[in-house]
Amino acid sequence: MTEISPPGRWSVERANQWYDQLPWLVGANFVPSTASNQLEMWQAASFDPDAIARELGWAADVGMNTMRVFLHDLLWADDASGFQQRIDRYLDIAAGKGIGTMLVLFDSVWNPDVSLGPQPAPRPGLHNSQWVQGPGLALGDASQYPRLQRYVEGVVGAFANDERVLVWDVWNEPSNLNVGRFKEVPNKVDLVTELLPQVFGWARNAGPSQPLTAGVWAGKTLYDDPHARIQIENSDVISFHDYQTPERFAAKLADLPRDRPLFLTEFMARTPGSTFEGILPIARQERIASYCWGLVAGRSQTLYPWDSWTRPYIDAMPDPWFHDVFHSDGRPYRETETAFLRQITGRGKTA
Repeated sequence: MTEISPPGRWSVERANQWYDQLPWLVGANFVPSTASNQLEMWQAASFDPDAIARELGWAADVGMNTMRVFLHDLLWADDASGFQQRIDRYLDIAAGKGIGTMLVLFDSVWNPDVSLGPQPAPRPGLHNSQWVQGPGLALGDASQYPRLQRYVEGVVGAFANDERVLVWDVWNEPSNLNVGRFKEVPNKVDLVTELLPQVFGWARNAGPSQPLTAGVWAGKTLYDDPHARIQIENSDVISFHDYQTPERFAAKLADLPRDRPLFLTEFMARTPGSTFEGILPIARQERIASYCWGLVAGRSQTLYPWDSWTRPYIDAMPDPWFHDVFHSDGRPYRETETAFLRQITGRGKTA
């Protein structure tokens, strides 16, 4: 593929020089166990710094040194100053544990009909039952785009030179249509095709010292996804998702550009065969930053598998858990996994 670099994109040399200064990054996609979605994590009434500190401490104890954390545009529109203060508090807590953070601006996954205020209770036995999209239904309303631009430029600008922020992930799984589980915005793929490059541009307008990315995730090959080319050609560092076996994961690497640093921003689903023990040795050898999905079992309910949307786990726990590393009291789901994490990172506490 011929590389096309938009204005402001980092050169290959700059991206690699930046990455060479970092340790090998291993962490998780983080929402505290007390929150069912992004809004519940960040709204003033439910923001829980004690839970965040406790759970990031468990992550640091097993050698994790980075987290991927989702923001939301409605939070900025409602109370930019308060939201910024809570992000700052989170970043302080994480940095105090030796953890850097990748912040995610938009997300096309799960419910597009989103509103502020108290969030519905998690639906029993259902994977990530209250997760919400951003911008969600606002994607279909062009009059909302100036507000979205203010959010992107505002939040990136607020932390543009903050060493606690490692990377900006501008849009999670932008082409995801959620298997028909929700009524999506008509022409969602076309709308994202138009907006996604603009979002990269808005983020660059804010002058971040950190790199930008958006992870490719779908298709038999990466370029089957309608937005993969946009994502790759606008990203300073290349990120991707993979929930497959080690053999299939290794094969996917051959389809990725290898001149820039690689970030595996979602992996680890035990049922289909994506495990710490299978994936992380390859990632360490190739020096790929790696973020499992889920840290502590809680209101996001991601210990349940994706098929719980058609067959909720009402009367029995899944065996094995799909995602997540710890019980809500800090006990590891599998002691062998946390011991492996300590061993492969060389950073975790041994007792």
